Amino acid sequence: MQSCKTIAVCNQKGGVGKTTTALNLGVGLAMQGQRVLLVDADPQGDLTTCLGWQNTDALPITLADKISEAIRDEFSDPMNGILTHKEKVDLLPSNLELASMEMSLVTAMSRETAMRSYLEQVKSRYDYILIDCMPSLGMITLNSLTAADSVIIPVQAQYLPAKGMTQLLQTISKVKKRINPSLKIDGILLTLVDGRTNLARSTAEALRNNFGNFIRIYRTAIPTAVKAAEVSSKGMSIYAYEPNSSVARAYADFTREVMHDGRKKERLHSADAR
Repeated sequence: MQSCKTIAVCNQKGGVGKTTTALNLGVGLAMQGQRVLLVDADPQGDLTTCLGWQNTDALPITLADKISEAIRDEFSDPMNGILTHKEKVDLLPSNLELASMEMSLVTAMSRETAMRSYLEQVKSRYDYILIDCMPSLGMITLNSLTAADSVIIPVQAQYLPAKGMTQLLQTISKVKKRINPSLKIDGILLTLVDGRTNLARSTAEALRNNFGNFIRIYRTAIPTAVKAAEVSSKGMSIYAYEPNSSVARAYADFTREVMHDGRKKERLHSADAR
């Protein structure tokens, strides 16, 4: 059986499709028979609300509670508080308590590794854990990167935020060097692609020119569409809301790319073992 892979969906810029990507990649993997845990690592709780839990303040247990327990080395049932969605993905939800937890982490001894300590307890139950990171490079995002095996970076295809990308790559590099030496970047995913303009093409070219020599740019690009914007308030994935849409097809293609990467790495590991 394959071991669990933990992926951080990360970009410190907001509005690039992180939550949409985490949700639809997670459901896409579940549709392929994978056991998936989604982790909402953003105090805004967008992933939680997108999956239908609108009143995040009423949730009795959230990621903040799990991190707090890890800091104190006081672990309760690790599955307690995990919610199950009808589309066969599990969710560790979040709310604004995570913002105050970020401040508490600054003085904690295990400040970078608290999330990893918790997730280690549940990894055996899943094939994939996807962490929807907050749009900043603070302590919660550092925890996410420390807990992850790899990073997927969604980038809006309307312009290239080169400065922000450089800052993110520097942060990932520091985490890899100091805390999580096995951390890798799986690739950059172009999102919100408007096929009617030349911007998407020029953005993709700029990405390949600037980063393509050392970071993979996924073949799949996620188009912008009205249906994709509507679905965030429906409590379901794009597959359930509009299964024949261009966005649903694109996320299905992207899911296959991610799974193909996983199978390829497994074959390499087994060959190395032999």
